[in-house]
Amino acid sequence: MDLGLKDRTALVFGAGGGLGGAIAHALAAEGARVAVADIDGEAARRTAEAIIEAGREALVLEWNIADLGVAPRHIAEIEARFGHVEVLVNNTGGPPPTPASGQSPETWSRYFDEMVRSVIGVTDLVLPRMRERKWGRIITSTSSGVVQPIANLGISNALRLALVGWSKTLAREVGRDGITANIVLPGRIATGRIVFLDDQKAKRENRPVAEVTAESTASIALGRYGDPREYGDAVTFLASARASYITGSVIRIDGGLIASI
Repeated sequence: MDLGLKDRTALVFGAGGGLGGAIAHALAAEGARVAVADIDGEAARRTAEAIIEAGREALVLEWNIADLGVAPRHIAEIEARFGHVEVLVNNTGGPPPTPASGQSPETWSRYFDEMVRSVIGVTDLVLPRMRERKWGRIITSTSSGVVQPIANLGISNALRLALVGWSKTLAREVGRDGITANIVLPGRIATGRIVFLDDQKAKRENRPVAEVTAESTASIALGRYGDPREYGDAVTFLASARASYITGSVIRIDGGLIASI
């Protein structure tokens, strides 16, 4: 199946990590030219080098998405190299495990800026060119916690849910311009983030990590953690021309983890 992504320009945030890296690789494999953005420049470089070694095009951007002051410069770099951004994958890091109560106003403000304001700000920068060209894909990766809140991830559950409301509203505003806006929810995908969360839970509960992981996988219908490549492939389909009638949706990529219908 031709996904219609050859020579499209994609910007992927968090592309030095497990989920973002898998998305960047999957888009590149379909012929997209990928701007690999990450706060960790060395991690972004590793992803970009692997893409280039595979015969595809990539641009490295050491970019802290929370710093909106640098966004226009980075967007200009992408446009000079590849053309305007046609596929935007918003993928930010998560906050530390915390209860919902007892967090300082400064903590809420910090993570709102990093996880919500930043995503909206960058999206607003690339939307005008998408509208001019009558084609665009805005895909925002959040968490299964927006459907089924995850214990001790109070900040994540609350702030990522704000992006769901924003994306749904945006989808209605830009749909007639040929632009789709969707949310993707990773369940328990085998990345460094999941290893960290399992380790933190094991420490809190004074249990072996292996026991926590076994309990976690037992709650998933497929009985295992997801492979980042499975996540990347699903996101790449949503970015494609073939997914032109999917918008305003919340797509679960969770192996059957979320219990609700």
